[in-house]
Amino acid sequence: MNIKIVAFGIARDIFGDSEINFNIEKGTTIAELKEQITMSYPGFKKLVSFSIAVNQSYVPEEYAIESNDEIVIIPPVSGG
Repeated sequence: MNIKIVAFGIARDIFGDSEINFNIEKGTTIAELKEQITMSYPGFKKLVSFSIAVNQSYVPEEYAIESNDEIVIIPPVSGG
């Protein structure tokens, strides 16, 4: 199943674009997606953590991604 992932901040820099298409198996969970992204884009290993929102809401790691879900990677935020 091909999904579109939107990225912000450092995640956008790691991907080299603000949106990518990513191929996953049907029934892939958020936890599995994070692992697959990290394997495909090793730059994510440098991040302490990153969050994934689905359809503009945070979801649990065990959420199974649907083909029409909007996936957004939200990197850690720092401020001062």
